[in-house]
Amino acid sequence: MQWEAVIGLEVHAQLQTATKIFSSQSAAFGAEPNHHVNEVCAGMPGVLPVLNGHAVELAVMAGLALGCEVHPWSQFARKNYFYPDLPKGYQISQYKHPICTGGHVAFRVGDEEMRCELTRIHMEEDAGKNIHRGRHSLVDLNRAGVPLIEIVSEPQLSTAEQAAAYLKELRNVLRYIGVCDGNMEQGSFRCDANVSVRPVGQKTLGTRAEIKNLNSFRFVQRAIDYEIARQIDLIEDGHEVVQETRLFNVDSGRTFSMRSKEDAHDYRYFPDPDLPPLIIEAQRIEQMRQDLPELPADKRARYQKDLGLSLYDAEVLTQSRAVAEFFEAALAIGGSVKGVANWTMNEVLREAQHPDDNLGDLKFDAAQLGALVKMVDDGEVTGKIAKKIFAAMVKDGGDPVAIADAQGLRPLRDEGKLRAFIQEALDANPGQAQALRSGKMALLGFFMGQVMKKTRGKADPKMTQRLIQEMVKE
Repeated sequence: MQWEAVIGLEVHAQLQTATKIFSSQSAAFGAEPNHHVNEVCAGMPGVLPVLNGHAVELAVMAGLALGCEVHPWSQFARKNYFYPDLPKGYQISQYKHPICTGGHVAFRVGDEEMRCELTRIHMEEDAGKNIHRGRHSLVDLNRAGVPLIEIVSEPQLSTAEQAAAYLKELRNVLRYIGVCDGNMEQGSFRCDANVSVRPVGQKTLGTRAEIKNLNSFRFVQRAIDYEIARQIDLIEDGHEVVQETRLFNVDSGRTFSMRSKEDAHDYRYFPDPDLPPLIIEAQRIEQMRQDLPELPADKRARYQKDLGLSLYDAEVLTQSRAVAEFFEAALAIGGSVKGVANWTMNEVLREAQHPDDNLGDLKFDAAQLGALVKMVDDGEVTGKIAKKIFAAMVKDGGDPVAIADAQGLRPLRDEGKLRAFIQEALDANPGQAQALRSGKMALLGFFMGQVMKKTRGKADPKMTQRLIQEMVKE
């Protein structure tokens, strides 16, 4: 029997706010355990949540960027369950009335353009973190109350490769608009994958298993591939797939059971009585739509249409907003599109090993790279010399023109000096000079070599060739 997988993804993206979603406590990552905790985070009796307005704005921006319907009226609910890292005994989330519904993520797998519809985007608070040490378990509540959006896709993906491509594009969009920093190692962008299998052609869905807290694209692919194979083997051996939550072991490459999977009614959702409905003016939503920056898909299309770049070049240069802005700033100096693109993709991205984060740590800026490319385009330096200048820029920074002058790397373009060197060469080789005058053009290279010797290779080749031809005719 032929099988097909059905995959739906739930992405938790941490909103880039300074404070938590319902309190003034810091949402910064990396503090000592239980350092960023106050009475609200700890669920103390008598405290009340106060909604973070910036978190709402970021959630709206995400919905607009992903083509969702942003609802002027939404409602927070209590999701009740008992776990050590959930001090209140419930999580404040949204259920029946989320802030956004619909929308989609468009992405590419190989040469194929694909699209996955979204079900909803809702706001919620994060839980804390359990730390297990031998027979003991500890609880860190620093993450408790950190603002999240959960982006839920329709079950429209069918391979692990599609899932990874979807996640990469979604992360890129959220980073472009400044909603989420996308740091997967710190848990700012993490994914739960719902995976089921069914015979090819069957319409009804199979029983799904949810793989929790996948925090790298590679792990997503490995976990989904393993889970698809596991479920097919179970069914073909005469067993049933159990609806459950599973975790992925990165060392063994296998998923393992964590707990039985709850349905929504098991959580006993009900509207949070401490929070009024969230009302956002339609005019404010429309203003935020107008304020959105150019999205990566639009930028890729513009680079191909207006700049004539290939799809590959456009994809590399739009891999992050920081890279695209660096490229455009360098291009504004006046170098050729292809030249600036090549230097950015090859030289700059090699030096900035993590371009999303450390382009600003380079000792040179985009304008200086643009100036270097323009020097090459204008024939002031060769590509080989330009790489020497670039190495100096990487090491100590500085203007490429100043570096070239200080190191004597720019070609000699003083016409008077070049004429003097050429005249010396003609006078020292009268026979060859006469032959050149008679039309033996092969000797042009001989005199070029003589001038290069006299100038130690610094003579501008084009200007030197032109001047030799002029002077033998005089």
